Amino acid sequence: MDFILDNQQQLIKKTAREFANDILRPGVIERDEKSLFPKKEISQMGELGFMGMMVPEKFGGSGLDTLSYCLALEEISKVDASVGVIMSVNNSLVCNLLYKYGNDHQKNTFLPKLASGKSLGSFSLSEPQSGSDASNMKTFARRESSDFVINGSKNWVTNGISSDIIILLCLTKKNIGHKGISAFIVEKTFDGLTAGNKENKLGIRGSDTCEIYFDNCKVPFKNLIASEGEGFKIALDILNGGRIGIATQALGIAQESLDRSIQYAKEREQFGKRISEFGIIQSKIANMAIKNEASRLLIHQAAILKDKGLEFSKEASMAKHFSSGAAISNALECVQIFGGYGYVKETGVERLIRDAKITQIYEGTSEIQEKVIAKSLLKGD
Repeated sequence: MDFILDNQQQLIKKTAREFANDILRPGVIERDEKSLFPKKEISQMGELGFMGMMVPEKFGGSGLDTLSYCLALEEISKVDASVGVIMSVNNSLVCNLLYKYGNDHQKNTFLPKLASGKSLGSFSLSEPQSGSDASNMKTFARRESSDFVINGSKNWVTNGISSDIIILLCLTKKNIGHKGISAFIVEKTFDGLTAGNKENKLGIRGSDTCEIYFDNCKVPFKNLIASEGEGFKIALDILNGGRIGIATQALGIAQESLDRSIQYAKEREQFGKRISEFGIIQSKIANMAIKNEASRLLIHQAAILKDKGLEFSKEASMAKHFSSGAAISNALECVQIFGGYGYVKETGVERLIRDAKITQIYEGTSEIQEKVIAKSLLKGD
């Protein structure tokens, strides 16, 4: 691994940091408290090229590598993890899937708008009866002439209300398990599609999460991605890349926790001296920094392997598992360092704990990551 960022990567990191601090930070507490979706800010991110970073330029994207994407996403997530997950889903689960598995018509139709921020995508896999057992589906697409007619419901759809298209995974054949799952591009303008109410969540409250209902929703055959029965394989592959994004989101939260802790420790005085002079505070800060650097190395390793076209699922799972744990740990320590001030909403520190928890759950729980890691290590034994 090359630990030195090139000039372009340094510029990407700097641009993302300035945007996050100048544009996102002023309204982050209000968006959290009122569950406000950052529509204007997402549009601005599209203008900066942050919504389709790995999409080739011929399809309207920035044509950058996964590592560059991680550098930008970390800076965005440091300030507002809600914006981070919106960015992650659009880049990792929607644009990446369409570029890798979509046909030329699908790429030319949808990628330019998604990459520019003019449109927003969402990814729909989970159902009310399924969570980690993602193949346990009931939503069914019945072939009818040149259309598929879809009935059923999906839940935990990030960007579900504000998105323009949904990448949908559902059954096209019953009673054959995951081999009967297919992937579709469902446009929000299609009749028979309804978005439910916005979930009232513990954290990442600026992003919208909802159920999606399909009632005889007609989706044209041209919106089928790849072939029937390939949906689950596509989903597993794309989720590997998505885990790099969620690991990076977690790292952003963990880094913000450290940065806020250092700043406060230098300002706060107790017993006649700054608390940064206390050994226990120094120990907390040192351990937070170690976890962040370890997370960053795991994430960048997975990103580089992905860019080289090498197997990276184990590394992505390791990165997500470790980084999400570091986010929780660092956020808790940050509140502890702030003391009572960390427990009130005014400082914005308690939000870090609330935002961090979801990184251990979505796009594969920590327990699922352990399963992926162990399976990879035991393969062939």
